[in-house]
Amino acid sequence: MSVSIRFWPLCAAAIIVWSQPALAYRPFDSTDPAVAEPGEVEIELSPVSFRHHDSGDTWIAPQVRFNYGFARNWELVIEGQGEHPQFEGSPSVMVENGAFFKHVVQEGTLQEQAGPSIAIEFGALLPGINTQPGFGAEVAGIIGNQWSWGAIHFTAAASLNRDNRGEIFLGTIIEGPNTWAVRPVAELVYEREFGQSEVIAALAGVIWEAREGLAFDFAVRQAAVDGEPETEVRLGLTFAFSTR
Repeated sequence: MSVSIRFWPLCAAAIIVWSQPALAYRPFDSTDPAVAEPGEVEIELSPVSFRHHDSGDTWIAPQVRFNYGFARNWELVIEGQGEHPQFEGSPSVMVENGAFFKHVVQEGTLQEQAGPSIAIEFGALLPGINTQPGFGAEVAGIIGNQWSWGAIHFTAAASLNRDNRGEIFLGTIIEGPNTWAVRPVAELVYEREFGQSEVIAALAGVIWEAREGLAFDFAVRQAAVDGEPETEVRLGLTFAFSTR
């Protein structure tokens, strides 16, 4: 559930001044029921990733998700990604642009409380560049819990896309213990655009918490897009800093 070039200066500045622990995850399509603390900025960035499909290869650069905690249990989310197809006649595009609000409606283990954490995310799908004209809307519910052995997060989303067609998204994240510096992660995803396409995908990878406030990730995602195979290699990092 995934900004334009104007965010690059912000990303560069953030690398210099970050100091707070990262709260959200890459490299998943779904998310977790946690938000940035008030006054905190979190950047989820993939400088470059790669997708292979029988129709051709595509470089993804950059992929950015900007999170800002503006109140207790609330954050603003802005996201998007550039794609550069490596086949003739296909221009570079900016896709999956969106602006959302995310709210924790029930504090749980992800907020150091008892029981599952529950959040909602809702907002607008924004027009792309050279593709995806028009607007859409999306709403998602997220529930997650963590234990000593790891964590599980489940996302269910419904949207009216930019072509005025309905879509559903179901995603489950499974991750190893957060006390491990390098923890294994996995994700299962089902997506359907009614009357158009269906995607079933599985992801496996690792997240390395290099230090407080800085995490690197690597994952491979294998999908069946309308029955045709698609492979994506994802590489990125997450960092955060306080504006206070």
